[in-house]
Amino acid sequence: MSNHTISSNLLRIRRNQGLSQEHLAQLSGLSRGAYRDIEKGRAEPRTSTLKSLSSALNVPLKEFLRPSRTLERVRFRSLKRLKSRDQVLSEVARWLSDFEDLENLTGNKPASGLQPLWSAIKRRKNRDIKAIATMVRDRFGLSNREPVHDICGLLESVGIKVYSINVANDAFMGLSVSEDDGGPAVIVNTWERLPVETWIFSAAHELGHLLLHLNAYDVSEEQEDKEQEVEADEFASHFLMPEAVFRNEWEDTSGLPLIDRVLKVKRVFRVSWRTVLFRVAQDFPDDKRFLVWQRFNQEYKIRKRKSLLKHDEPFGIDKEIYQDPHGIRPAGTEPEGMNPYDFQEDRLSRLVRKAVEEDIISLSRASEIMQLPIHQMRELSASWVA
Repeated sequence: MSNHTISSNLLRIRRNQGLSQEHLAQLSGLSRGAYRDIEKGRAEPRTSTLKSLSSALNVPLKEFLRPSRTLERVRFRSLKRLKSRDQVLSEVARWLSDFEDLENLTGNKPASGLQPLWSAIKRRKNRDIKAIATMVRDRFGLSNREPVHDICGLLESVGIKVYSINVANDAFMGLSVSEDDGGPAVIVNTWERLPVETWIFSAAHELGHLLLHLNAYDVSEEQEDKEQEVEADEFASHFLMPEAVFRNEWEDTSGLPLIDRVLKVKRVFRVSWRTVLFRVAQDFPDDKRFLVWQRFNQEYKIRKRKSLLKHDEPFGIDKEIYQDPHGIRPAGTEPEGMNPYDFQEDRLSRLVRKAVEEDIISLSRASEIMQLPIHQMRELSASWVA
């Protein structure tokens, strides 16, 4: 049995019971470090250790050995080797299985809205990313002047599953799963040290991959393809900031300093300052684009008397707009930031409510699917009634 099967099941059960790693280690007679190594898949636990954990968690031993489905048609690339890669894949596989079970039990399985788009893109004679992004916005019912107010809701409305996962590593922003493996699905790293704007851009970026690079969905491939990443970035930029309205907003601020122009426009479209600068820099020759970034950083340093850190997002979106139950302390400054409610998937919770209220699943099964302790699940079900 794979260490990662045991570790992913341990993580799931511990979270469902609302226990910290330290508390569970104490209950099972382990050091915190020893338990952490087991949950991370770094150490192979002895049978006696599993029995101790089984007793502490009050679950049958076989629960630790329950295999998860294997994903194959996945695009999961990162800037560097991700030690938790197998555990991430295992968690995503479990989530997809739970999601599909609920869809089948409730008879609520929408058709994917991507099929017509795949066909339309395939028929195109050129690879005009801006035109493709415009076409996709039109198919999604967005006007050419409309910002994307709720990207999770938008993706879910066309049959794309959305999942937030917390991975403490900024080399990994997200992944996506093809229709062949239970998708289409977009998974976003909502680690709290990453600004909410990055979460939103990552979701649009993965949508770009789903539309443009399905032939590259292979779980065995781990290294990023620079050309495909650039295409996905360009798609995300034009999907979040349609060209005509971006130009109008940018020209309307033409009398302001560069820093004020960028920060004003980023708030209009709810994107990162980097996304705005990426678009502005496209108007310059390749060998001059760095000057735009250099100028912005210089003006920020003069204005704020400090340099921008890697994940700083000045005047960012408040985090509550995207609810992240596993968030950790932010490292960068995000004055007037977005919040997790700006990026919150809804469809799975609606299916859980429907299944509970129609007695299709138990409240304990609902707590497992929602990854909530049972007492929080009871509170949530009480809130539904209210």
